[in-house]
Formats: sequence, structure tokens, C-alpha cells
Amino acid sequence: MKTRILLGIFAVTCLLLGCKTSFPVPQQSGKEDMAYLVFVGPLKTYGNGSKPVQVDIDGTTFDAKVVKPKVANRKGYQYGVATGKRNITVKFNGNTVYQKQLFLSSQETKIITLP
Repeated sequence: MKTRILLGIFAVTCLLLGCKTSFPVPQQSGKEDMAYLVFVGPLKTYGNGSKPVQVDIDGTTFDAKVVKPKVANRKGYQYGVATGKRNITVKFNGNTVYQKQLFLSSQETKIITLP
């Protein structure tokens, strides 16, 4: 009789402890006022990041790697930029391949598709 009562208490205790499956996790957040750019283009033209493009954002220039569209979401290189209206010009081998004024909001990832 005592063993049944002890087994019952043990079973109820295990059930109650099993209900708590996750513990509190501190909230994580990214950089507040940052937007991200990913450059996507054909593998024949840009290679898989081996042939960088030159990106000019409001007078600030940097080199960026281009990935093919299928891997853009998983393995794309993200470049952080300030939010707001931005004039973006992308050049490859001295030729302008993309030029546009974009509005980038906080924590937005903008995929720029190059021809």
C-alpha cells in the first residue's frame, strides 16, 4: 500500500515537473538602427563572392560579395547600413549595374538583385 502511494506521489511530481519545459531566456535584440543589404546575382557573372562589386552608399564605398539567389537567405553576406533614405550605386568592373534610392527601416534585410 505504501509503495503505491509513493509511486503515485512520484508520478504526480514527475508530471508537474514535466510541464515546465522551457526556462526563461533573456531577450536578445540586434542593433537598433541598422538595416542590412544582401547582394544577389548570377553565378556566371559575379562568381560565388570571388568577384566583388563596389557599393557606394551616400558617398561611402566598400566592396561586397555577391551570392547566387538560392543561397542568399542561408549563406548571404549581410552588410549593415544606417536606416533611412539611402542612394545606393553598385558598380562591377567600372560599369554601374544598379542605382536606386531606397528607404531602409530598422532591422530590415533588403535583397538587391543584380542583373
